[in-house]
Amino acid sequence: MDLGIAGKKALVCASSKGLGRGCAEALAEAGVNLVMNARGAEVLEAVAADIAGKYGVEVTTVAADVTTEEGRAKVLAAAGDVDILVTNAGGPPPGMWTDWGRDDFVAALDANMLTPIALMQALVPHMQAQGWGRVVNITSQSVKAPIPVLGLSNSARAGLTGFVAGTARQVAPSGVTINNLQPGIHATDRAVSLDAGVASAQGISSEEAQKQREATIPTRRYGTAEEFGATCAFLCSQHAGFIVGQNILLDGGAVNSTM
Repeated sequence: MDLGIAGKKALVCASSKGLGRGCAEALAEAGVNLVMNARGAEVLEAVAADIAGKYGVEVTTVAADVTTEEGRAKVLAAAGDVDILVTNAGGPPPGMWTDWGRDDFVAALDANMLTPIALMQALVPHMQAQGWGRVVNITSQSVKAPIPVLGLSNSARAGLTGFVAGTARQVAPSGVTINNLQPGIHATDRAVSLDAGVASAQGISSEEAQKQREATIPTRRYGTAEEFGATCAFLCSQHAGFIVGQNILLDGGAVNSTM
C-alpha cells in the first residue's frame, strides 16, 4: 500500500533501537525523511546511516536527551518544521508503590507526559497552519490495564492519554491527527530488563521468565519492532485522517477487554 507520505518529514524520538527504530524504519520505507533522536551518538549514527542507505531518504541525527529542557531545545532546533511527530521515551523503573517519592514521580512525568506535550506544543502549530499533520505517541498497554510494578509509568502515561483525548479533538479540524500506540511486551531492551527483574525475584533464568510472560499472551510470543513500526506508519499515512484521539493496543491480545 502506498501510504501517500513520501517526501514528508518526521521527527522520531528515541529511535536508535527498539520500537522507535521500528517506527523510523517503517516511515523511511514509505519515503519519509527523518530527524532521528537518541541519547547515544555512536549507535544513533550507525542506525541512521543504515536507514539512509537502505531507503534513500534524508536522515538528520540529534544526539540528546529529549526529556530534558536543554536536550529538547537541541532536538527542536535541528528538526525545524516537521509534518510528522513520533514521541517516545524509555519507561521509568519498576517497583512498588512504597518505593517512590515525589522526585520519582516528577522524573516519570517529565519523561513520559510533559516531554511529549512540550513537543506537541512546539510542532503542532505548524502542522495546523499547513492543514496537515500526524502525531503518534508511544505509550503503554498499562494505560488500558495498569501493571502493578509499573506504577510510575501507569501514572505518567495515563496523564498524557488524558491530554491527548482533549487536544486531538481541538486540532482535528486543521487536518492534524493525534493518536497513541499502546505496546504490550515487544522483543526490545525493555522486555529484556523486565524479564531480568522477574528472573532475579523468582530465582529463575531470563529465558524461563520470558516463557512465563509469553504464556500470558494469546499469540504466545512477544511483538516485533517491525510490526509495531508498520502500525505507526499507517497512522501517519494519508489513509488515517479519520482516526482521531485513539489508543490502539498492540499487545497480542494480552489485555482481556471487550472495548
